[in-house]
Amino acid sequence: MKKMTEQNLRAAFAGESQAHMRYQIFADKAEEERKPNVARLFRAISFAERVHDTNHFKTFGDLANTASNLQMAIDGETFEVDEMYPAYDAVATLQNEKGAESSIRFALEAEKIHAAMYQTAKQAVAAGQDVDLGAVQICGVCGYSTEGNAPDTCPICGAPKGKFRSF
Repeated sequence: MKKMTEQNLRAAFAGESQAHMRYQIFADKAEEERKPNVARLFRAISFAERVHDTNHFKTFGDLANTASNLQMAIDGETFEVDEMYPAYDAVATLQNEKGAESSIRFALEAEKIHAAMYQTAKQAVAAGQDVDLGAVQICGVCGYSTEGNAPDTCPICGAPKGKFRSF
């Protein structure tokens, strides 16, 4: 693929990915405001944006086998933990942006766990197996992730057990 076309597809992927997530967030807000049809519309169009994301992603060739995809996920999470979030935190701290500091800290701590979970899955795949995984619990406030039962309170943000979503 020619470089400019690839760069354009990657930019489109980023934009479509942001739209997909933004519309999911908008849908949640519409639900809170008791506007279920608006929420449904946001979710429907969000799905369309995900279709666009997927098409772009497959076209620029980053979709590989599961072992390679896990390594890409590990690399991404590790970059966020080692470089991206520490740099973002330094700027937020310098500028005394308390909300940003909390959001960044929540993400940084959760990303450490995600990298470890992906590493465990990669080891299983390398051994020719699927990962032995129980229910995954995600804190809806900060993204803390754990296997098994949700804790009574989130160890990162202190949210109660009821804020966890089980996968």
